[in-house]
Amino acid sequence: MVAGLVVAAFAGYFGSALAAAAVLLGTGLAWLNFHWMKEGLAAFEQVSRQQMGETKVRIPKSVMLRFFARTALILIVLYVSLAYSLLPAWALLAGIFTLVAAVMGESVYQMTSRRGGSR
Repeated sequence: MVAGLVVAAFAGYFGSALAAAAVLLGTGLAWLNFHWMKEGLAAFEQVSRQQMGETKVRIPKSVMLRFFARTALILIVLYVSLAYSLLPAWALLAGIFTLVAAVMGESVYQMTSRRGGSR
């Protein structure tokens, strides 16, 4: 989320308030996507542990709906934004990918630092 705020500040300064809003919306969507994915995978794990050894596993429909709704939500927001030119596409995509950039940065830091690495 911090990376999204930083990118939104740059977008607002060098672009416009609309670009900053698009970055924040993209960052929010990325966070919501991650949160729902994490919850969905935890639910899948819990259900699989409870039904271990059974031949037919039953996954609650609410878990499945949330797991797939996260992708649908992002696609709908992107489509509406691009089709009706509501928000700058580059800013919305930048917001969505800030979470990816933050994770990659943290991974590089952990691999290269003495504390996180295996040196």
